[in-house]
Parts: sequence; structure tokens; C-alpha cells
Amino acid sequence: MQAGKPILYSYFRSSCSWRVRIALALKSIDYETIPINLVKDGGQQLAIIEYLEETRPTPQLLPQDPKKRAYVRMISDLITGGIQPLQNLSVLKQVGQENQLTWAQKAITSGFNALEQILQSTAGRYCVGDEVSMADLCLVPQVANAERFKVDLMPYPTISRINKTLLALEAFQVSHPCRQPDTPPELRA
Repeated sequence: MQAGKPILYSYFRSSCSWRVRIALALKSIDYETIPINLVKDGGQQLAIIEYLEETRPTPQLLPQDPKKRAYVRMISDLITGGIQPLQNLSVLKQVGQENQLTWAQKAITSGFNALEQILQSTAGRYCVGDEVSMADLCLVPQVANAERFKVDLMPYPTISRINKTLLALEAFQVSHPCRQPDTPPELRA
């Protein structure tokens, strides 16, 4: 390991780790991954992404324009604080095996209803305008979770369009859970 090389303690399927991996890839930051199996996702990903933004500002993940920056933070908070925690493993264990799918679908659908409305007024090519932002880093892992929990994405054309556009970008491909060192062989791309 070279001096100063960041270390990411990561679990391949963690939405939080995935968001940070996307940021690292977009900013072309070489890092070391130490796989760990988390019982629950950590909530520090937005702080880490903002730290990366402040220490390595290109490409920008937070727009210069204060209004757009507020939209990016609002969307990021909605996803990481209002949708994702409700369908994390630690919560799902509390609702019982027989209720997990229904619970996760309800949590994601409720959040996506609000998110779709917001994106209809903020989106360009991406969540906020035409530049990839922190909001986009939050969106892609959450859409993957929605697909994993068999949420119907037809009612969310804006979410679906942005997700498809983002998944075509190299940073989103190399950071994907199916391409991580700790991804089980049967889930590898």
C-alpha cells in the first residue's frame, strides 16, 4: 500500500459503499478496498463524498449554484435518509421474514413517489441538470435495491431514464457491486 492511498472498508452490496466507490471513480482516486461484511450500512457516505468534494474538487459533485446545490443535497438526503434505511437488513429483520418484501416495496415506493415528483422539476440529463452530482451517486444504488425488491419502476419514468443514463458511465460500471473484490462468484458480472 502506498502512503496516502485512501482505504475504503467496503461490502460489495452496501449502497453506502457503492456511492463512495462511484465518487472515487469519478474523481479518478486510486484506493485500496478492504472487504468487510456489515450488519447494517453506515450513514457516513454523504460526509465522505463531501470530504472528497472539498479535497478533490474535480469533477464537481456539488454544483456551484446555491439553488442547484440545495436540490442535490435534498435529493441525496431523501434517498439516504428517507428511503434506504427503511429497507436495510437491520430493519427488515425487525418486521419478520414474511413481511420483508412488502415492507421494502412500500418504503421504496413511498420514497420514489416523492423523488419522481422532485426530479420532474430538477432533472436534465441527470438528477439536477446536466452534470453528474452527489444526488446521482445516491440514485443508482437505490434503484438497484428497488429492482432487488421487485418494485415496479414503470410509474417512475424520470428515475428510470436517469438511472439508465448513469449506468452507461464508466464510473458507475466499475463501482457496481457485481465487480467488487468481495462479490461472490455467482453474483459477478
